[in-house]
Amino acid sequence: MNPSFDMSGSMDLKRDEQLMRRALCQARKGLGSTSPNPAVGAVIVKEGRILATGYHRKAGGPHAEIEAISALVDPAQAEGATMYVTLEPCSTHGHTPPCTEAIIRARFTRVVTGAIDPNSKHQGRGINHLREAGIAVTTGVLGEESMRLNVGFNKWITTGTPWVIAKVAQSLDGHITRPPGEPQWLSSNHSLRLVQRLRSTVDAILVGAETVRRDNPRLTLRPFRNRIQPWRIIATRSGNLPSGAAVFTDEFRERTLVFREQSWSEILHKLGSLNVTRLLVEGGGEILGSLLDEHQIDQLWCFITPLLTGGDKPAFAGAGVTRNQDAFLMESVRYKQIGQDLLVIGEIKRLAD
Repeated sequence: MNPSFDMSGSMDLKRDEQLMRRALCQARKGLGSTSPNPAVGAVIVKEGRILATGYHRKAGGPHAEIEAISALVDPAQAEGATMYVTLEPCSTHGHTPPCTEAIIRARFTRVVTGAIDPNSKHQGRGINHLREAGIAVTTGVLGEESMRLNVGFNKWITTGTPWVIAKVAQSLDGHITRPPGEPQWLSSNHSLRLVQRLRSTVDAILVGAETVRRDNPRLTLRPFRNRIQPWRIIATRSGNLPSGAAVFTDEFRERTLVFREQSWSEILHKLGSLNVTRLLVEGGGEILGSLLDEHQIDQLWCFITPLLTGGDKPAFAGAGVTRNQDAFLMESVRYKQIGQDLLVIGEIKRLAD
């Protein structure tokens, strides 16, 4: 009989969730740097005291479990300790040896995991390996949060295409119109800083040719220069792009790709082949509307600023729907007030699905 941990009482569950939140905080540090690997965090605890933490920093580097073990003052401290890890430990040889072997060798007595590996080739194997070695394993602690952390990896590993995040900054009446000569941003400086943070968690940023011609965006990580510069993707029908645009002339010009007259399916599969697991689409309205028409948006970040602008540039253009039952619904919706702006975040699903 494989040993398992008997979680007796709500205090044990509360403590496990507390420590898994610490592991999730560690994991988030790796978003934007680990692709095509998932972001993973780990915490080592013994006798109620946190001894070490770690997270996966980059693909090819040590996994979170190894980082945490290496952070121990004395490796012998691992004996009899509990490891909290946001994703099932790997049990196969890849760029690095299996984490399960390191955990067993270090003589941990318990492992608590958040999500199970979504890769069908590995799913559950790490858990079984640990249990067969006599280690008590508790699974599913903050499982939903742990899965949500790696939605990009989860989609990429099962479909070969990235998780698509649409970001739009619009007026209260749903427009992105700006009069000639006005600043290119509707939202506040606080919101712009949050967008920069979002950029630092993705592998690629996509805009349309009109945005390049009109705004000459840099699409860089200005406050996060120590992070990997995401690919800069330009989608265009005509190929009419200014050769002097920043994305073609700055220090990151090698990180700019142009897709001309290609379908969204072709673009997304090509990006998937480049290990892009999270794609941020920053507009404009025609691009966002086209993606929505083809059901290619997974998540929306909508910044709403308290202005009424009117005009002819809606946040989402495209063909739209002809019946309410064909409309799209946002699920797992979160709201955040940022200064005078309102940020609405949610996953996109069709009502008819």
